[in-house]
Amino acid sequence: MDTLNVERASNGVVTLTLNRPEKKNAINATMFNELLAVFREVNDSSSDRVLVVTGQGDAFCSGADLGDRGNDTRHPLARLHWVADIALALHRIPKPVIAKVNGVAAGAGLNLALGCDLIVTSDTARFSEIFARRGLTIDFGGSWLLPRLIGMHRAKELAFFADILSAKEAAEMGLVNRVVPGAELDAFVADWANRLAAGPPLALAMTKRLLTNSFSMTMDEALEAEGMAQTVNSGTQDAPEAIRAFLEKREPKFQGR
Repeated sequence: MDTLNVERASNGVVTLTLNRPEKKNAINATMFNELLAVFREVNDSSSDRVLVVTGQGDAFCSGADLGDRGNDTRHPLARLHWVADIALALHRIPKPVIAKVNGVAAGAGLNLALGCDLIVTSDTARFSEIFARRGLTIDFGGSWLLPRLIGMHRAKELAFFADILSAKEAAEMGLVNRVVPGAELDAFVADWANRLAAGPPLALAMTKRLLTNSFSMTMDEALEAEGMAQTVNSGTQDAPEAIRAFLEKREPKFQGR
């Protein structure tokens, strides 16, 4: 790929690295297309268990590259629908997705991170919903993600003022899961990714869906969905394997079936 590096480990951990460090990994038309292809590939793959998204160099992603749209001649609305498809492709990945934020995450770059299930950031990273400073409205799913993560009033604060947050401020707001020293970022994320890759794929996928859908469900509906998910789990080979491993005092070997 021209703008992404994709590495697959034998345990099912996929690492996707945005690779335009000279532009602080700003997303141009080529990268948008390549992100869509990778998201769909990970979604469909039976061997991919976890996706880690990060950036090359000293930035995660500075947002959309407003000066580089390549040969994209689409009407602005059609282009936004295309970008929306990419955000949805990330949202629909059934496997756990970790954002490893090693530097600035702004605009669509921040919302790319927020669209992941977990965010681990270095202590020197910075965050901004930069859109208002560019005369633009929030996009790439930010209007849906932010209120669910930090509440409506704080979401409006970030979107209206487009302030730049430190990693510490982002953690205090609830935007990220963990802040670690930069030298420890790779090891911390690798540990999380490896633990998730060793987990039960179907159970994790259904847990992810239950949590994601919870905001649009009543308690009755959530309990019904939980029951259906547990019924599916009970019919897999992974559930009895987990019980055998517990009784035999060993780590389970989950197959996802």
